[in-house]
Amino acid sequence: MDRIHRFAREKLKIHSDKMKQRLDTTSTETAFKPGDAIWLYAPKRTKGKSPKLQSNWEGPYTIIKKINDLVYRIQLSPRSKPKVVHLERLAKYTGHNPPDWFVVEDPPPRTEDSVIRDE
Repeated sequence: MDRIHRFAREKLKIHSDKMKQRLDTTSTETAFKPGDAIWLYAPKRTKGKSPKLQSNWEGPYTIIKKINDLVYRIQLSPRSKPKVVHLERLAKYTGHNPPDWFVVEDPPPRTEDSVIRDE
């Protein structure tokens, strides 16, 4: 019985390694930064219309903040409520008129006076 379990574990390990390798070759590492224009995947079903003919993408949204590697805070307009969404629901906006209402704030330049010294 132990020999059969060991054999099964080995085969599962080989198969899972192949699946991971296949997934890694097809996936792309996408990273957005604050101020980027993006589409949001948000499918909705409208009664009486074919789902094939409905648009599943909303936007263009603007990236407000990168919370971590996979989660972003986005906003449609300056007055709309921000949304927190996963990276898999976002796609780069390639339209002609990206939203320009969001201004990325650069940190103020450091000067000698702004440096706190421990003396």
